[in-house]
Amino acid sequence: MDAAVIDIGPASSAFAAACIRPVRAGDLAVLVELCAEHAAFEKAEFDPAGKAEALGTALFSPCARLHAWIAWDGDCALGYAAASGEFSTWAAREYLHLDCLFLRASARGCGVGAALLQAVVALAQARGIEELQWQTPDWNAAAIRFYRRLGARAKTKMRFALRAEPDQASLRGSAPITLGVPT
Repeated sequence: MDAAVIDIGPASSAFAAACIRPVRAGDLAVLVELCAEHAAFEKAEFDPAGKAEALGTALFSPCARLHAWIAWDGDCALGYAAASGEFSTWAAREYLHLDCLFLRASARGCGVGAALLQAVVALAQARGIEELQWQTPDWNAAAIRFYRRLGARAKTKMRFALRAEPDQASLRGSAPITLGVPT
């Protein structure tokens, strides 16, 4: 068995042959499928066009930033987790941003989510990173209970997104910004 593979079968009677392993190039179509299901679960839009190629670059290029794992029961994908390294200005240290943790309904409540999260924690520990950070929708009570049960603490903030498109250069209502060297 691959050293990076985590056998979770004994921890979950529902999935005797379950394991978690890093995403491989041949898994990209499955990862995109899981991302689509995750987006649907969170009632978000998802366009799969170009995602496999972009994820492949993010995961496998020489400057790869993304790490991802899939939980498998035999050849059936149960869910995935994805994380990337970030830097906190306030703490003046790196942290691991858990971008996604998603399980198909059949895998919830069986220990698979905790095992996926443990894979992410193992990466943080291997890199000497002391903290993981993530967000979850405020309506996802099951995920919030899960995270709290594992010892995570909530931080009250709102998450914003702004498209960096050329037609938004003036940021609607703001004066245009011109960058240059002061004279």
